[in-house]
Amino acid sequence: MRARSGSRWWGWTTTVVSSSTEKAQDVADRHEATDHALTYDEFQDGAATEAYDAVYIGTPNALHLPHVETAAEHDKAVLCEKPIEATVERAEALVEAASDITLAVEYRMHVQPAVRMMRELVADGFIGDVAHVHGSMSQRLMEMNPDPDQWRLDPDLAGPGGSVTDLGVYSINTTRYVLGEDPLAVSGATWSGTEAFTSIPDERAAFTVEFPDGVLASCSASQNAHRASNLRVIGTDGELLLEDAFLGGERELTVTRGETTITTEFDQIRETRRSLEHFGDHLLTGTPVERDGHHATL
Repeated sequence: MRARSGSRWWGWTTTVVSSSTEKAQDVADRHEATDHALTYDEFQDGAATEAYDAVYIGTPNALHLPHVETAAEHDKAVLCEKPIEATVERAEALVEAASDITLAVEYRMHVQPAVRMMRELVADGFIGDVAHVHGSMSQRLMEMNPDPDQWRLDPDLAGPGGSVTDLGVYSINTTRYVLGEDPLAVSGATWSGTEAFTSIPDERAAFTVEFPDGVLASCSASQNAHRASNLRVIGTDGELLLEDAFLGGERELTVTRGETTITTEFDQIRETRRSLEHFGDHLLTGTPVERDGHHATL
């Protein structure tokens, strides 16, 4: 990823890295600015380091650590996909490895205008004191990708769960952002019983996250249920309801206070592109990133 300064940050992909030269070249051929197609080994050995300023890591969860270590060796800033790694121990090792470079984590909901409005309304006390949050996200993974050997169902690559680590993190982290608070405790339950999901414990998951001041977030996630998502924040004086919160459609935010209800529709934005723009601005201006490694390991 290359960046340049100006009235607005722009970035383009100059180098693609994949498990084979053929796969990387296939992607490179579709993008005019991409001049280098590397294997993971070539990336690790330092090929084409002069061609890029920063690295976006979107590999399976348990492969984030070695790629961040390589980027750090080459003194390249990193934007890493969520969750930051497959286990707490590996996440902490990743943050340590990146201690001398800029590390940001791609929590795309932080750049979503509807979510940012929810954060402002909560901070302004518009719905009073927050009491409860309800978040959910579900999809039919095997209809999206029927391969039973896919990495999201492999604990060695995805981590100990397949639904919570891939989907549940949206409810948890978006709630953190909207409230401006970090969790204090968590409890939950999981279930798996369908043949395709026997390798993971959380085909279905439900969990409660306790935040400061008695705020309780009740969340659910499933890789084998009807495609749906929402986030509801209930306060002492009103509530906020974001429909299609996490799955990429046109968001609809309903704000209720007393007898008044207002619904606002938000057009879809290219969230990852917006995140990359924010990341580039941080690199060019030297301002700290909001979603850093410390945030991701709390």
